[in-house]
Amino acid sequence: MCVLFFNRDLEELLYVFKDRFDAGLKLALWLKSLNVSADVVYAIPAGGVPVGYVLARNLNLLFDILICRKLLIPWNRESGFGAIAPDGTYFYDAKLAFYLALTPEEIKNSIEEQLAEIRRRLQVYRCGEMYTHLNGREVLVVDDGIAAGFTMIAATRFLRKIGASKIIIAVPTCHTESAYRVAKEASEVYCLNPRSGTLYAVADAYIKWRDLEDKDVLEVLREAKRKRLLLFKADCI
Repeated sequence: MCVLFFNRDLEELLYVFKDRFDAGLKLALWLKSLNVSADVVYAIPAGGVPVGYVLARNLNLLFDILICRKLLIPWNRESGFGAIAPDGTYFYDAKLAFYLALTPEEIKNSIEEQLAEIRRRLQVYRCGEMYTHLNGREVLVVDDGIAAGFTMIAATRFLRKIGASKIIIAVPTCHTESAYRVAKEASEVYCLNPRSGTLYAVADAYIKWRDLEDKDVLEVLREAKRKRLLLFKADCI
């Protein structure tokens, strides 16, 4: 059974983090106070990378990125109906897909689009290096927030497939309902800024917010490489 931890001091508050680096620091300090430990931090690009790097640096853990993508609704590119992992395995919410009247062709196109983007990011961020077996390591999986939770679910299922013995989810902000959803997939879930309601947006937890580009992710990865934190070789960056 998963243990779910909400920080009640920041519950329902908006704009509690300066940016993703600040969120990573605050999350790291909170996890330290709770004696949370693991072997590796996996961050979901792009927004989770600054958060995960600061977390790994402050907790003295190895750092990696886990490239999962949500399956996008064709007419609403901010929202998803499922997610796909680096090995091409995917899932989607059949009830939501039915409600949205998504056709089999639209679902197939979304899967193919995101798989192509995963392959591109694997090449750019990890120099084409695929993931190796974790051999029972305990992992922290991190993003800049949990909205619907589809991407996080895909990430946890993939990590279990490659041999993680314990999966801990840690995020700066989350929708409470979605946190309970992803908790079914993990051993522990930690959320610093839980919020509820129909108008939830991850961005509303941050004073400075923008979509990150490849150059932003690579800058963080290069810094992690200099600090000897990276779990993968990163020969091309």
